[in-house]
Amino acid sequence: MRAKILVQGIVQGVGFRPFIYRIAIANRLVGHVRNRGDAGVEIVVEGKNDDVKHFIADLKRKKPPLSNIYSLDISYTQDQDGFAQFSIIKSFDGGDLSGSIIPYDVSLCDECVRELRDPEDRRYNYFFITCTDCGPRYTIIERLPYDRSNTTMHEFPLCDKCTKEYANPVDRRFHAQTIACQQCGPQVFLATNDGQPMNITDPIREAGRLIGAGYVVAIKGNGGFHLAASTMRSQPLMRLRNVKHRAQKPFAVMARNLLAVKSFAHVSKAEAQLLTSSIRPIVLLNKKRDYGLSEQISPKLHNVGVMLPYTGLHYMLFDQVQEPAFVMTSANAPSEPIVTDNHEALHKLGNLVDFFLFHDRKIAQRCDDSVLRVHKSRTSIIRRSRGYAPSPIYLRTPTKHSTLGLGAEENVNACILLRDKAFISQYIGDVEQLATLTFLEETTQHLMRLTNGQIAAVACDLHPQFITKKLAQEFGHTYKCPVIPVQHHYAHILSLMGERGLDTMVGIACDGVGYGSDGTIWGGEILHCTMDGFTRLGHLQEHPMIGGDLATKYPLRMTVGILRNAPDIEDWILSKAHAFPYREREVELVLKQMEGRRVALTSSCGRVLDAVSALLGLCYERTYEGEPAMKLESAAIQGKDVLRLTPRIEHDVVDTTYLVYEIFKNRQKYSPADLACSAETYIAESLAELAVYKANEIGAAAIGFSGGVAYNEHITATIRRAIEQKGLHFLVHDQVPPGDGGISFGQALAASHVLTNEGL
Repeated sequence: MRAKILVQGIVQGVGFRPFIYRIAIANRLVGHVRNRGDAGVEIVVEGKNDDVKHFIADLKRKKPPLSNIYSLDISYTQDQDGFAQFSIIKSFDGGDLSGSIIPYDVSLCDECVRELRDPEDRRYNYFFITCTDCGPRYTIIERLPYDRSNTTMHEFPLCDKCTKEYANPVDRRFHAQTIACQQCGPQVFLATNDGQPMNITDPIREAGRLIGAGYVVAIKGNGGFHLAASTMRSQPLMRLRNVKHRAQKPFAVMARNLLAVKSFAHVSKAEAQLLTSSIRPIVLLNKKRDYGLSEQISPKLHNVGVMLPYTGLHYMLFDQVQEPAFVMTSANAPSEPIVTDNHEALHKLGNLVDFFLFHDRKIAQRCDDSVLRVHKSRTSIIRRSRGYAPSPIYLRTPTKHSTLGLGAEENVNACILLRDKAFISQYIGDVEQLATLTFLEETTQHLMRLTNGQIAAVACDLHPQFITKKLAQEFGHTYKCPVIPVQHHYAHILSLMGERGLDTMVGIACDGVGYGSDGTIWGGEILHCTMDGFTRLGHLQEHPMIGGDLATKYPLRMTVGILRNAPDIEDWILSKAHAFPYREREVELVLKQMEGRRVALTSSCGRVLDAVSALLGLCYERTYEGEPAMKLESAAIQGKDVLRLTPRIEHDVVDTTYLVYEIFKNRQKYSPADLACSAETYIAESLAELAVYKANEIGAAAIGFSGGVAYNEHITATIRRAIEQKGLHFLVHDQVPPGDGGISFGQALAASHVLTNEGL
């Protein structure tokens, strides 16, 4: 019998062909296996009927742990081509399927770590040690199929020993495209901040010692540069804050091992599993009371972002220092993408750091670290990047049209929808700078090439002035396809519906701001969504944004707008003059603006949280996205609901003026922590009550929660409890970020259904 098998899924770059070779030999079959240009694998086997059937069973049951088979197309014949043996043959550049699946970067496996530490192993102390089970994938791929010649490793010809390992079927590096060693692979070197190489025999461990001594070192990794500094010394961190213009934004840290993490943070079983997984993301962990690290890492927050080493270089950094962790933050200028090129790093970072730890392998695709958070046992993805991108989200209901979504304006990524898969790019960032917009454009084009996608429409945010809308129009012109605007909060809920395979949902969408379909600023919405559109069922009360966008930067402006009719508000705000950049002069201007009639209004949940945060003295200036609300949450988890406010809802609008008034009246009676908890509880219970009422009214069985506020564990848990107590299902994201990192997915879904409804 002869069987020809086409395999689609994550099957390139994960040891799949060597696996096929081994099970073919074990089942006494002849034939061949090869990669295809569409990221699939083609297998031809010949042998006895029972042996072929057993081979196919082994293929399904014993596949490599990093692989993921989405489809098997098997055709049987009695033809015999006279194969003498089974072999891995040269890859086929073609392929007739769109939706190619590209492997993601994988952290160093345990066996490679063991070899890295073994003085008898020939890869002892080699920083770029990898095998078929681990190492960079997406960040080195220039084109498909995934062969060494199509990656940035093509510049490193194999030595004789590596060649033998590559060709040996019983070797762990059999057909490992990243195979390398000290003699033939990438090299690492230490340099001064002006680029002069240093004559150091052990550059990685010397870099670790320099970091421990208080220096700032730029380190080139798999997907870009990190800026590394001590976690025990505040001075280098304050310096980092100055040079990166990050007054308060938290830094991520890399700990030497899980035991070290547990010395300064609480780690649940679910969090430990994430930390040690092959993805090795940054996980937000609650600080211990005896935290011990510098408070400059995550000022005034209850948690800290932690990851574990995921390359040989990372492991070696800690070998000769005592510190439990190093700060390891992305190396980029504000609102610009992470730096990837050595020369670019010297130009942009030379005056910011003391030393560089370079290597000479090119980075094909920049890719930041992924960031996650665990709510009880549920995972919430904050930034979906390294280890996830560009693996697809599998859709339960295939779509008819291939579409592209380009996100909003912050935390942007791209999404390509192809039949039953949604390919979401790595994190791009905030497209305020030309460099980041260019990064988005290039990444989108690269993703289209890798997936062989032919788009029929481009989707963008409804906001008329977003830069991504202009980029969408350019793509529409280039590919001669329509551009479809999608309302921001509708896209949030659609992304959740797409994850869950639902075609209707009552959704709670809460975030900072989003352009509403009525031209106003939304952000605290109850929507009834279907694939055909949405109805706004209710929302949070609208409040004036005094000074427009300044109210997002200086949240006391929101506080004043909400409390404008409160007794003694003028005296109170004058007492806070020190919190305004221009002191009393600015306060006088704010009070005048408060009386104006042309002030923009918003129903934003984020802005209400900001106002309460400023009212309680927790944050007067937003120096990074979500800062006031994040600091409010850090206070709230230490408090209790002392006010026990009953939701006030009238005409499908949640009264939040009432909430802020109560906080204002009781600000001297209760602690900021208790009032913060009371505020979050009121908002959560009010949203849940309104959503349940509307769901029952229209006969919906499930309520979803999306938007940036869904990152807040206390608010999410409170909404869940209130909804489930009423017998309804509560749904949240677990595959895409609930924040703006999930917008592009929802947009692409909306555009596909618009085309379907138009009969295209």
